[in-house]
Amino acid sequence: MTRQVLRLAAYGLCIVDGRMLLARYVSPDGTQRHWTLPGGKVEHGEDPFDAVVREVAEETGYAVEVERLLGIDSRNHHADWLGPFGGELHSVGVFYAVTIIGGSLRNERGGSTDLAAWIPATEVEQLERTVVIDIARNMYRNRPATGHVEPVAVGGLLRH
Repeated sequence: MTRQVLRLAAYGLCIVDGRMLLARYVSPDGTQRHWTLPGGKVEHGEDPFDAVVREVAEETGYAVEVERLLGIDSRNHHADWLGPFGGELHSVGVFYAVTIIGGSLRNERGGSTDLAAWIPATEVEQLERTVVIDIARNMYRNRPATGHVEPVAVGGLLRH
């Protein structure tokens, strides 16, 4: 039987002076690193609104407030890591625009990221990155009234 997993995550898009706040994901075995938005898994019983505030603080050191909901992305794909035969992963991402209200930039210790940085928006395209960055940028640019945009092509980008 194929394993089916639902993953709910919340992400914060923060843009200041043409720079985007990003965090560098590190795989559990330390062999993979790529850029992503600050954010991650919504814990059981946690509201995604609260999860994004917690995740941004954990991964970047900044206290943030949510400005607005950008939208929700839902995608399915096969994940080899879901058991001996892999499985089907249904990822639901809740994307928010966030504003810094306190704290200072620092790297996460002992978590899923190892580096937090402000990256010029003009340089993001050249980064090895997860698709969540492109999804959030698309939502931010288009500001869909329904919160739904056409799926962003994964192509050569990493999934997260």
